[in-house]
Amino acid sequence: MKIGKKLAGTLAIPVLVLAVCLLISGTKGILLFDSQLSWITFIRAAANVVLVTFALSINLNSGRFDFSIGSVALLSSVISSMIATKLNLSAVWMLALSVLFGALLGLISGLVYVSVKLPPIIVSLAVALFYEGFAFTLTGGHGVSFANNASLLGFGTIPNYLLVIASSLALMVIVYDHTKFGYEYKALLSGQKVAVNTGIKEVPNAVLCYVIAGILMGAQGFISATSNGAITMALNFGSISPMFMAFLPMFIGGFIGRFTNDKLGYLLGAISSALISLTYVRLNVSSSAQQIISAVLMVSFLIYLNNEGKLKQLLKR
Repeated sequence: MKIGKKLAGTLAIPVLVLAVCLLISGTKGILLFDSQLSWITFIRAAANVVLVTFALSINLNSGRFDFSIGSVALLSSVISSMIATKLNLSAVWMLALSVLFGALLGLISGLVYVSVKLPPIIVSLAVALFYEGFAFTLTGGHGVSFANNASLLGFGTIPNYLLVIASSLALMVIVYDHTKFGYEYKALLSGQKVAVNTGIKEVPNAVLCYVIAGILMGAQGFISATSNGAITMALNFGSISPMFMAFLPMFIGGFIGRFTNDKLGYLLGAISSALISLTYVRLNVSSSAQQIISAVLMVSFLIYLNNEGKLKQLLKR
């Protein structure tokens, strides 16, 4: 019964979302997965969302709201694509470079945060503006196009996206559940003052969190760039928008995490979000309507979480 309860709690939301999406698309006479393109769209969306969700959750769970993760993805993809285009490198090399520069940019963000001793929101906003401006300067404001380098667009296959998803999940589980760093990270979450008094060094732990988030966002920036065929510049906090796709999966993952590993919960939350995104695409829902529906879904889920105890009491009565 305990195993069955955990399994039901783990799969309830993804299965419910899948059923609702199939039902809605079916009433319109549209198959949700009608071709290989639909599967690629779904899995690519899942890869994008899970990378951002993992990156956002690392610092957000520690009370550090990091607005700079989108700019890290932007700048790392700009630098790696310019190098790959100039040297005529393959997509795999561009991915490796994007991850490398993502880690470096994350390291810089973390060092700035621990050095200036200002609230993380203020620091991350400043870093986001700097990275956006640097990317704009590197490209002259024109962005980056892969029209003359089609080899960089060949990464978008289902096995490659699945490999990215599996690698990111393995990274999070191994680092945060099976290393000394991960144990210290959880100790700091449970009680920062007590953990520091026991000898845990908070500053190196925080900096490494930024580095890992940078690695994930470097991969996300690569996927976004190569799937769109171009990198569009973002100024005045325009790079912040990608992080908002991670809020609903984070809340869903937090709920699912009660029944299983929280990283698996974030992955299932990302899959649920990708199913909703695919439904938008298949039904040709406008971007404004998508934002409204997504906002309603997120607020509704938050209302449920905040009133879960009351609802359980009502059901018992």
